[in-house]
Amino acid sequence: MIVAGGGTGGHLFPGVAVVEAFLSRDRRHEALFVGTERGLEKKVLPELGYSLATLDVEGVKGRSWGDSFQAVLKIPKGMLQAIKIIKGFSPDIVLGVGGYASGPAVLAAHLLGIETAIAEQNAIPGATNRILANFVNRIFLSFPDPEGVFPPRKSVVTGNPIRASLVAAASDSRPRREGKRRDGFDILVFGGSQGAHGVNMAVLDAAALLGGLRETVRIVHQTGAKDVPEVREGYEKLGIKAEVHPFIMDMAAAYREADLLICRAGATSVAEITAMGKVAILIPFPFAIHDHQTKNAEVLVRAEAALMIPERELTGAGLAAAIGELAADPERLARMSARSRSLGRPEAAGEIAAACIAMAERRGLH
Repeated sequence: MIVAGGGTGGHLFPGVAVVEAFLSRDRRHEALFVGTERGLEKKVLPELGYSLATLDVEGVKGRSWGDSFQAVLKIPKGMLQAIKIIKGFSPDIVLGVGGYASGPAVLAAHLLGIETAIAEQNAIPGATNRILANFVNRIFLSFPDPEGVFPPRKSVVTGNPIRASLVAAASDSRPRREGKRRDGFDILVFGGSQGAHGVNMAVLDAAALLGGLRETVRIVHQTGAKDVPEVREGYEKLGIKAEVHPFIMDMAAAYREADLLICRAGATSVAEITAMGKVAILIPFPFAIHDHQTKNAEVLVRAEAALMIPERELTGAGLAAAIGELAADPERLARMSARSRSLGRPEAAGEIAAACIAMAERRGLH
């Protein structure tokens, strides 16, 4: 299998989850990731022990006219690079998971007569997957498609795949951290793989307004690389117990310990939150294409599994009030947690891997 795409954790980690499930089914299986030199995959995949081939491609949407034009000019080169990689690896199937490398790799595989599929993580599909839907054999959806954006005969709702460590953590019934204070309240904050400055600063402002909760709260905060010094110093001045990290690799452990999450509403975050049955205050990224993070968050809000604060309304005082209300109402937290878990699809990666294998096997019989 080739898994093509990445750039951000929201695209990369669903692909990692599918590869984990794919490789676990037969020790003879092999997988290769195709991404770019600038994406998160360049740093993360070697640490996870996976192979990566890269394309010289860039994004087109959301950039200046000149930059978009230069990116368009790179597409033919990216296609040729993808064809060379695919011929060299000779995959049975190519799965696109979104990101700059997904389009050229999936189209190249289609031209070479190889089975292809895409995974759409968001409630509002992206432009690349809307185009690729016309060429691929199968489309895996994280959310239902009531507007019929994708051809129904190709589409199946699987949920968004999450990594095996998170699936295991979600089903782990052991007590949480040894020695956890009975009156303690643990908050996990993250703004995506690159961090989110606005969220980071709002959480610091809120922490100063937590009143008596400051004595018992413990915060684990993924800030992104740039904000680590400022956020760490802020917590120290407030006297709040906090762990500040540029990036958290072991998210399963971080989720497991948390009573409450404060985070963006990317599709992968939503999938992980619900699989773990966690309660979140969601702050959607306001500049996401088609505002898809708000649509993702609304799914949880309608189910009374999460709260949402649009970034334009985000203040330290408002965030502190929301944290205080939830921390003071364990019964409400328990109800929200149960509703969150009911939305989870921890089996998604296994379903997608099994479907990909079946597609490849059927092609092999013809």
